[in-house]
Amino acid sequence: MTTEARNARETTGLVGLDRIREAAALLRAVATRTPLVPFGLTERRQYLRAEFLQPVGSFKIRGAYNAIASLTDEERARGVVTYSSGNHAQGVARAARLLGISAVVVMPEGAPAIKAARVAADGAEIVWVDPSSDVRQHVAEQLATERGLAIIPPFDDDRIIAGQGTVGLEIVEDLPDVAAILIPVGGGGLASGVAAAVRTLKPNARLIGVEPELAADARDSLAAGRIVAWSSDDVSRTIADGTRTTALGGRTFAHLSALLDGIVTVSEAEIAAAVRLIAEESRLVAEPSGALGVAALRFRAGEAGLAGVDGPIVAIVSGGNVDLERYRAYLAARIPGDERP
Repeated sequence: MTTEARNARETTGLVGLDRIREAAALLRAVATRTPLVPFGLTERRQYLRAEFLQPVGSFKIRGAYNAIASLTDEERARGVVTYSSGNHAQGVARAARLLGISAVVVMPEGAPAIKAARVAADGAEIVWVDPSSDVRQHVAEQLATERGLAIIPPFDDDRIIAGQGTVGLEIVEDLPDVAAILIPVGGGGLASGVAAAVRTLKPNARLIGVEPELAADARDSLAAGRIVAWSSDDVSRTIADGTRTTALGGRTFAHLSALLDGIVTVSEAEIAAAVRLIAEESRLVAEPSGALGVAALRFRAGEAGLAGVDGPIVAIVSGGNVDLERYRAYLAARIPGDERP
């Protein structure tokens, strides 16, 4: 997308840089300013943004804390409820504990055990439901009505988007000449926030969302110019459990359609290989959802339009919460185009 085309797009009503900076000030004592880790053996400057080093193992603490901290005293006294497959659940549970607020988390049966254990360790009540994301949201809304709880959505909320946008703000501050950023996309909160920050500060930077081929509702939505939903059965096939949302929300669709240069998809084999590559080349642990950007960087660079990028490229590694048994399997994954076992 050219600068002229971007300027012509309607961005009124999107989360602005001032709001993201307000979130950054609030999060300074809570969220880790994660490092940019050099990645790869090529001459190009490539970096990983290590969001798995956050206290809850993913970027989700940023949006969750920003949203909960904005509640009134009356709302805090009643408590909060959310619905999540794991990482947002951990973010809400930790933020609620830090702020002295009770939390209820609606989680899908079959969610990674490591994520559920950490939610419980932070004192949140877990309500288990069918894996459908629609069921999760419905149950959370019922609980909010019955108990008077404040809902903290996983992505489709400006408070969440502003909090996640601090990742983009920090990338530009730490790497002022950044030329391209690859951002994992599930519900779109991270990509919306990062794009809102970076597009203002670096209007010519290339911003690419990355989804699994088996959960590509955001790609389809941007192509159609409207929100396109996938079925829960379809999205549940991907190993990237953090991206098993069936559809973007209205707010995230508005941000992504206005601010991203595009969305590319990656295969399950490429996702597993990216987890292995991150371990081998950087000695770091990523979950499949967190490795999407690296999968695109290594295997879909042409589709992402990175060939002509002149400057450093950042792949956001959004999380590292992965069960050990599954992680061992990913470490044994074959690298597409590589003859190694």
